[in-house]
Amino acid sequence: MFRSLTLLRMLSLDPSLLGDTYADVPSSKLDALFDQLDDVVAEGHRALVFSQFTSFLGKAAARLDAQGTPYCYLDGSTLKRSEVIDRFKSGTAPVFLISLKAGGFGLNLTEADYVFLLDPWWNPATETQAIDRTHRIGQTRTVMVYRLVAADTIEDKVMALKERKARLVGSVLDGAGLDGAATAADVGDDFTAEDIRALLAP
Repeated sequence: MFRSLTLLRMLSLDPSLLGDTYADVPSSKLDALFDQLDDVVAEGHRALVFSQFTSFLGKAAARLDAQGTPYCYLDGSTLKRSEVIDRFKSGTAPVFLISLKAGGFGLNLTEADYVFLLDPWWNPATETQAIDRTHRIGQTRTVMVYRLVAADTIEDKVMALKERKARLVGSVLDGAGLDGAATAADVGDDFTAEDIRALLAP
C-alpha cells in the first residue's frame, strides 16, 4: 500500500521514473521548474532545488547538463560533502540540487535567494528545515520560495491532508523503502483507513 502511494507520488513528478514504458512521456513538473529556474539563473540569482526523490533530482541534473548550466548535487551517497558545499558557496555553480535527507540539517547556504520544493512533504517541520538553509545569519536578501504541486494528482491530496492532519506528516514521508516510501511501522496509529481511502480515491 505504501509502495503504491510512493509510486503515485513519483508519477506526479515524472512518469518516466516508473520505468522505460513511460520514457517518452514529458515531465510537466520539470518544465515548470525550468521555466522559472532559467530566469533565476539568467538574472544572477542562486537557487536551492529540493526533492525527496534522488531519481527525480537526477532528471533535473541531466537537463542542467544538457543546457550547460553548472550545478552542485548532494544526496546521501555524495562523497566529499564539504567540497560540494564549498563549491556552491564559492559561486562556481548557481544551482544546488539537494535531497531532503542529505540537506535537511547542518547546512548554511545564505548564498542562495531562491528555493524550489519539487514535491510536497507531509511534514511541515521538514519542509521548513529545508527552506531554513537560506535563512541563516548573514542572509541579507529576500528569499523566494516556490512549492511545485501537480494539480489533480495525489500531490493535491497530500496538501489537503497536510492541512487537515498535520501530525501524520513525518510518519509517512520520513519512512524507509522505495526511494522514500514508508512502511506500516513508520506510520503507527496516525494513518487511518480513512486517510488511505482519501489518498487513493479517484
